[in-house]
Amino acid sequence: MTNLDEFIKDKYNDPYWFVEFVGEIPNQLRVQDVQSKKEYLDGSHAILNKPAYKYNGKEFIPRKIVLQYAKTLLNFQKAYLLQLPVTLTGNDKVVKHYSQVTRKGKYDRLNIKLLDKVLKYGQVAEYVYLHDGVIKSKLIDASEGFPVYDHENNLLAFVEAYVVDAISYFIVYKEDVVEKYNNNGGDMRMTERYANLSGLPIIYHNDNELFENQGKSELDDWISILDSMEDLISKYTDSFYKFMNPIPVATGQQLKGQALSSDVVGGGINLDDGGEFKFASGQTDSKSFEIIYKTLVQSLLDVSQTPAVSMNKTDISNLSEVSIKLLFQLANIKAGMNEVFMREGFEQRYEKIRVLSAEYKGIVFNDDEYDSLDMVFQYAQPSNDKEIIENIKLLREMGGMSLESMLEKSPYTTDVQYEMERLKSEEPVEVVVDESNGDEDKKEDDKEKDLTV
Repeated sequence: MTNLDEFIKDKYNDPYWFVEFVGEIPNQLRVQDVQSKKEYLDGSHAILNKPAYKYNGKEFIPRKIVLQYAKTLLNFQKAYLLQLPVTLTGNDKVVKHYSQVTRKGKYDRLNIKLLDKVLKYGQVAEYVYLHDGVIKSKLIDASEGFPVYDHENNLLAFVEAYVVDAISYFIVYKEDVVEKYNNNGGDMRMTERYANLSGLPIIYHNDNELFENQGKSELDDWISILDSMEDLISKYTDSFYKFMNPIPVATGQQLKGQALSSDVVGGGINLDDGGEFKFASGQTDSKSFEIIYKTLVQSLLDVSQTPAVSMNKTDISNLSEVSIKLLFQLANIKAGMNEVFMREGFEQRYEKIRVLSAEYKGIVFNDDEYDSLDMVFQYAQPSNDKEIIENIKLLREMGGMSLESMLEKSPYTTDVQYEMERLKSEEPVEVVVDESNGDEDKKEDDKEKDLTV
C-alpha cells in the first residue's frame, strides 16, 4: 500500500475521495481568492462599488476612475526576468538535446505563462508528457489545480477539477497512473486511465509566510495602495467639477429704474455706489492632492520593487553602466527572488525530460554529463552595450574568457549553442597580403626563420 492509499483510507475511505477533497474549505477559499484576483485584473475594482449620494438636493453619481497599474507592474516583472530566453549551458551533447526539446515544446512561451500565473495567483502547476514523440508540458491553472500533501508536506497526488456545461470533470494524477472522472449522466465514474510516464505535476509557487507549500499573489501587497489612489483621484475629480458651479453673490443696494432692454444680448445688473457682485466658489487644494498622490505612487513602486525610471517617473540623461545598475538594483533583487522558484521548477522539469528521453527515446546521459546542465537567466536590464563589448573584448584578449562565455555575455547573442555551431562551420578567413608592404613582410619572414634556426 502506497502513502497515497494510506492517506485516502485514513481520511476519506471513498473511491471518489477527490470530490470531497476539492470541496474542502481551505481549497475552496483558495479558489475564491484566485477568482477574486482574476476579476480585479479584469477591471472589477472596489471604486466601482461606490454608491451615489445627495448633493444640492439632487442625486449625484460620483466618478469611478479605475487605474490598471497592477497589469503594468506584473508585465514589468514578467518581462524583466523572461523577456530574453533562458540560456542553457553545460555538456555540448546535453545542451543540444535540451535545446531541441525546448524549441519543439515551445517552452520559452510556456515559461512566461508560468511566471505570469505565479505572480498573479501565487502558484501554478506544470505536467510534462510525451505526445507523438515530442516532449511537451501542460499548464494547470491555480483555480483548477489541487495538490495533495501529507502532514510532512510531501506531494502525494494532484487533482485537476473543473466544470463545463454543468458537468464536473476530475483528473487525478498519481505517481504511476492518470485517471479521468466525470459525473455526466448524474453518477461519478471513471472514463479513462493512462500510465503516468513523467510522475506528478511540478508545483511552482513563491514565498508565503503562512503556508510552506502555497504561494501568495503579488496583488495582495498592491491592491490597498491602488484602491487609495483610485479613491483619491476620483474624489478630486468630483470636487473639481463641483467647484465649477459657483454661487452668485450681490453686495449692496441695487439701483432702481428702467429695466434693461430685452434686445440686449446677455444681461447685467446695476449696483449703487459701493455695491459689489461676485461668484463665490470653493478653492481646490491641488498642492495637497499632488503630494498625496505622488506619495502613493512612490509607495507602490517601492513595495513592488519597480524602478521609477521604468514607469516614466524620473528624468534621466547619459548614464554609465554602474548608474544603470544602481537604478535597477531593486528590480534585480526582485528578479533574483523570482528566479529561485522558477529555477527549482525548471530543474524538476529537466529531470522528467531526462527520464522520458532515456526510457522512450533511447537518449541517455550519465550523471556527470547531466549534472553539467545549468541555466542562465538574462535580465532585461538596459545596458551600455558598447561598454560591455569593450570589457568582453579585453577579457578575451587577456585569455580570461572562453569563446562560449563571451557569447553568453554578449548582448547581441540569443542562442549560444547555435552561434557556436555557426562559428565552427565558418571557413578560416584568407589573409590578403598588401604588395606595397611586401618588403616589410619579407623582413618579418626572415626574422621568423632566424628565430627558428
